[in-house]
Amino acid sequence: MTRLKEECGVFGIFGNKDASSLTALGLHALQHRGQEGCGIVSSDGKKFYAERRIGLVGDNFTKGKILEKLPGNYAIGHNRYSTAGNNLIKNVQPFFADLYTGGIGIAHNGNLSNALNLRKELVKNGSIFQTTSDTETIVQLIAKSKRPKIIDKIIDALFKIQGGYALTILTNKELIGIRDQFGIRPLVIGKLNKSYVLASETCAFDIIGAKFIREVENGEIVVITESGLESIKPFPKMKERPCIFEYIYFSRPDSIIKKTSFYEYRKRLGAELAKESHIESDLIIPVPDSGVPAAIGYSEEIKNNYELGIIRNHYVGRTFIEPTQQIRSLGVKLKHNVNKSLIKNKSLILIDDSLVRGTTSVKIIKMLYEAGAKKIHLRIASPPIKYPDYYGVDTPNQNELLASKLDLEGMRKFINATTLEFLSLEGLYKSMGYEKRNSSYPQFTDHCFTGEYPVEPVDANSKDFMDKKISLMSSKS
Repeated sequence: MTRLKEECGVFGIFGNKDASSLTALGLHALQHRGQEGCGIVSSDGKKFYAERRIGLVGDNFTKGKILEKLPGNYAIGHNRYSTAGNNLIKNVQPFFADLYTGGIGIAHNGNLSNALNLRKELVKNGSIFQTTSDTETIVQLIAKSKRPKIIDKIIDALFKIQGGYALTILTNKELIGIRDQFGIRPLVIGKLNKSYVLASETCAFDIIGAKFIREVENGEIVVITESGLESIKPFPKMKERPCIFEYIYFSRPDSIIKKTSFYEYRKRLGAELAKESHIESDLIIPVPDSGVPAAIGYSEEIKNNYELGIIRNHYVGRTFIEPTQQIRSLGVKLKHNVNKSLIKNKSLILIDDSLVRGTTSVKIIKMLYEAGAKKIHLRIASPPIKYPDYYGVDTPNQNELLASKLDLEGMRKFINATTLEFLSLEGLYKSMGYEKRNSSYPQFTDHCFTGEYPVEPVDANSKDFMDKKISLMSSKS
């Protein structure tokens, strides 16, 4: 239950006097998608202004002095988790560049699966890179295009990149939103009075009082100007294949997709899990907070007791210093503590959304046994994760994924659960409202379970492919 890291969050607003403040609020709502850095680029139609910071939105963009440095009626923002590139201030987005056609700011959620190859070619042809982020590759491709109009330059770049991505781009007169051809990474359109808004999730609209309009379609470019919204579809028509982990874990539970909250989808996952693998027990408890909706759905399905057997401490900082192995070994207790009086002498069904390395599961199950639990039946509301991701999800190398190394019994022994069961792939698709998975063209991007990648992981097949995927810089100091 070592957590998968969220991708990133993007936000943009066009035509509002409080553009920067609203962007800061939107990023706050999207904080779960990235906690390493945040930034805002604004424009008054003539000049651009940028502020980028390491850390959380609330620690950086709540002061009037900072927001005063970001005037203008247009803005884009970004929350960063470093799926590609080190956690350095130079890698914090949005990026800004002066092009022949004028200034451009760009914020990117996702990963390019061919960024390393593109970067090598660009460097060979004279490009100079200042960051280790694959987003800069997009900027360089836009700059290299010979087309006269900025939108045509962007389209030129899009035909060269591959992967899962959602982009918000700001020029001195346009806000542009782009979603990859498969719709792997999310992007939605809202409206606040007369102002159009773009965001990774609808929860960013709720915080500013904007109304959800629709999703940006897969392969669609939306161009927002004073004249309104224009839709451009330069790519061949393809069926959408969104990332299944948005439904399982990444998106905030209160965000809406296909007219349904992610909370409801996760409850369905738990209900289907109960149908497939229920066992008699005294209590059903979630791993907080990730397993809560699935555990509620599970308990409702079998009409058994749901309790908070583990209490999460929400005030643990991400940078807590762990100076010794003895202290480090206590790390899980910083975030979780057992409700001992509740679970003593009880048989438990423990529910979580996913199982990655399994190291946190070992610690949590050990804590439960030490607190007096008799039996612990671990139930996972998704199939086993066997393959890495190359589209913006920070999955470990394949040899670090527990399910890629061990069979079901081997995993059970490793984490020391009484029993262990996963939701089946078929059950996953049933929870999403489908009779079955379309084997010839799956409804979702589900490669972490199946190994079927909708976009070829070009860089991953390169002999130069490393953990950071994109960096050509030496790791030596």
